[in-house]
Amino acid sequence: MHKDTLKALLEAREKRHSVVLATSLDGGGEDLVPENALTQDHPQANELAECFRTGRSKIVETQGGEMFLQAFLPAPRLMIIGATHIGQVLVRLAREVGVEPFVIDPRTAFATEERFSDVEIIAEWPGEALGKLGLDRRSSIVCLAHVPDIDDEALEAALGSECFYIGALGSSRSHAKRLERLKDKGCEPDGFNRIHGPVGLDIGSVSPAEIALSIIAELVKTLRIHNGD
Repeated sequence: MHKDTLKALLEAREKRHSVVLATSLDGGGEDLVPENALTQDHPQANELAECFRTGRSKIVETQGGEMFLQAFLPAPRLMIIGATHIGQVLVRLAREVGVEPFVIDPRTAFATEERFSDVEIIAEWPGEALGKLGLDRRSSIVCLAHVPDIDDEALEAALGSECFYIGALGSSRSHAKRLERLKDKGCEPDGFNRIHGPVGLDIGSVSPAEIALSIIAELVKTLRIHNGD
C-alpha cells in the first residue's frame, strides 16, 4: 500500500467516510474510491456499490485483469438515549457485536461515571449531543429515557437522518401517543415506520438484561438487512 493511500485511509476513518481500495492483482496499481464520489460511469460501479452496502471485500474481473476491492466502512454506532439500567447492559452487548456505544442523557443524576464507567457519557439534550456526534447511515439510536421531552427530541433528529436503526422503549399505546406528538412537531408520518416501537424482538423480555438483548438482536438484524446481507 502506498504511503499516500494509507494517509487517505486514515483520514477517511477519522471523518467516518466509507471508501473502497481497488487494487490490481496483475500490476499492483491501486485506487481509493470514496463512496460520495462513486458514479454510474465508473467501470466497476455495481461491484463497488455492493462493497459499500455490505462491507464485504471481493475480487472482480475487469478488462485489465483481476481487481481486489477492499471495503473500509465506519464502525456502526449506537446512541443510547437515557442512562437507564437497560442502557447499562446495552453498552456491554453493543461492544460484543462490534457496535460503538454512546450514552446521552441531560439528567446528570443518571448519567454518571459510577453507573457508566466504560463508555462516553454526554450529559446534554439529545438535539445538541447528536448534532455534535453526527448521524450517518452507520448510526443507530435507541430511546430509553421514557421521558417525552428527551426521547422525542432524539427521535426528531433520527427521523431527519440516515440512521439504519431507530428504536423507542414503551408499549404500543405509548408508542401511538409518541407518534402523535412527533406529528404535531412537524415530523413526516411517512417516516414513522422506521421507528421500532415497542423496541426489540419479541422474545418475552421482562428484565433489563432481557430487554437489552432483544434490542441488540433487532439492531443487528436491521443492520444486516439494511446492508443487503
